[in-house]
Amino acid sequence: MLKMEGRFAYKDVCLPNSLFLPYALLPHAFSIVVKSKQMKTDIEIARETPLKKIEEIAQMVGIDPEHIFHYGHHIAKVDLSQIDEEKIKKHHLILVTAITPNKAGIGKTTVSIGLALGMNKIGKKAIVALREPSLGPCFGMKGGAAGGGYAQVLPMENINLHFTGDFHAITSAHNMITALLDNYIYQNRNSCTGLREVKWKRVLDVNDRGLRHIITGLGASTDGIPAQTGFDITAASELMAILCLSRDLDDLRNRIENILLGYTYEGAAFTVKDLGVAGAITVLLKDALLPNLVQTTEHTAAFIHGGPFANIAHGCNSVLATKMALTFGDYAITEAGFGADLGGEKFFDIKCRETGLHPELSVLVVTARSLKIHGGVTEADMAKPNMDALKKGFENLDRHIGILKGFGQSVVVAFNRHGDDTDEEINALRQHCAGLGVGFAVNEAFAKGGDGAVELAKLVVETIEKSPSGPLQYAYDKEMPIKEKIAQLCQRVYGAGEISYATLAEKKIKQIHALGIDDYPLCVAKTQYSFSSDAKAFGAPSGFELKVRDIVINRGARMLVVIMGEMMRMPGLPASPQALHIDLVNGQIEGLS
Repeated sequence: MLKMEGRFAYKDVCLPNSLFLPYALLPHAFSIVVKSKQMKTDIEIARETPLKKIEEIAQMVGIDPEHIFHYGHHIAKVDLSQIDEEKIKKHHLILVTAITPNKAGIGKTTVSIGLALGMNKIGKKAIVALREPSLGPCFGMKGGAAGGGYAQVLPMENINLHFTGDFHAITSAHNMITALLDNYIYQNRNSCTGLREVKWKRVLDVNDRGLRHIITGLGASTDGIPAQTGFDITAASELMAILCLSRDLDDLRNRIENILLGYTYEGAAFTVKDLGVAGAITVLLKDALLPNLVQTTEHTAAFIHGGPFANIAHGCNSVLATKMALTFGDYAITEAGFGADLGGEKFFDIKCRETGLHPELSVLVVTARSLKIHGGVTEADMAKPNMDALKKGFENLDRHIGILKGFGQSVVVAFNRHGDDTDEEINALRQHCAGLGVGFAVNEAFAKGGDGAVELAKLVVETIEKSPSGPLQYAYDKEMPIKEKIAQLCQRVYGAGEISYATLAEKKIKQIHALGIDDYPLCVAKTQYSFSSDAKAFGAPSGFELKVRDIVINRGARMLVVIMGEMMRMPGLPASPQALHIDLVNGQIEGLS
């Protein structure tokens, strides 16, 4: 493949930018690869890739096939007994995060997979550990989340759809708690053992704004007690966070027992343990707790497990999948959702703090298009050359580099290349990073697979060998009073000025103090498109006000979800959802990335 001034070319075939699909469809589902005079979608590339049986993939990295549980020929779950804490200490963890994304995304998953492919190309044993896609975004904005082009995890149709049923297990377990809680309230409706206040909602793995606020229990008296409630998306379920943070089955059960469901008439906390159903919920999740093993387009191992969003949850794949990748790979590559300010911060302040994991390097993904958005251009014009906007966008990049360095991280910048990027733009960014003393490499794994990520792979290995990250420096001391923690996090990471609190948030702070859980880490829920709570405040704004609207107590997950601005934990669908393009044609799925 040849790069020609904003065009992809193959020999005598040259496709001008005008033939490219709108970029909102490009990063995964319909990014175009030109090969043998054909335009290929991600799903076509995936279908053309012959898959190895999953026991072969397991054996290649040293997993005894006796310890895998098949979900067909190409997917398996792996027994937790295979995690080796001693090996984990000797191996290298790499975090992939990004600058503030635009709506089309930055391609962080593609870079993560590509880096694993590139490292294996240069003789390093690398395994990638990623989150599972949610049906909400797959049928809403994205069309899928299994990477793109020649840097995918496979079988991508299964991964993007029902996979091994982990999301469904979490949805069922969450709503089982809800049904049992509603029944408890109904059966005790005339008793002093009822509940004064209920804090547990329902979940669904679908974007459905009409379910954000609902009334249940309408009808006859035998149909339940009318109550105002609502739905969150499954990715925001506390059970999703619990699954991703649990160390083993016992830890899973203990965390489930501690879930706060509401308060009694006496003001005491009422938990799943009080409801008496922790065992039943653990049974529903026992298989979902096991990490899923699949393969990449180049037949390297990949663990895909857990799927919390980073804008409304903690945004990291499971601890167990990360540890499994560290056990069997000399290098384990994982990602955190959205930018370094959202997913990256939560990876350090929640996941690493909870587990003792410590990345030796953070890779910061950037695109010219996102930089130009932060430099003031519109989505419609971001593919056009604009050096002034690109350089103005460096402010956002620099803020993210500063955030990562503030956590004690060594940083390299990975430029995720698109067909219309110019050499002039790339060189300007390379020089800017050199001036900051930050490593820089171009990633072309989308179009070239592992060969396109060799430059990045070599830089990553060299940086880890010569200047690995120092000890983690958290954004706040978790023993601080809650308001001090929130202020320190928002000012240090987001660049905020004043922090204000709604009446509901003030009430929650008093409840948190009464429960004695002031020392829980914070999980901020806010827009992913800006450092502020205004999704249109691009670049690197500072000194703005952040308003805490609510704080959701995740006592089982052991974190406090701090909701900023108008952020909703049940997304809505766009005007033209990706579901309009998904179909079964001649027995084959179309429209997924």
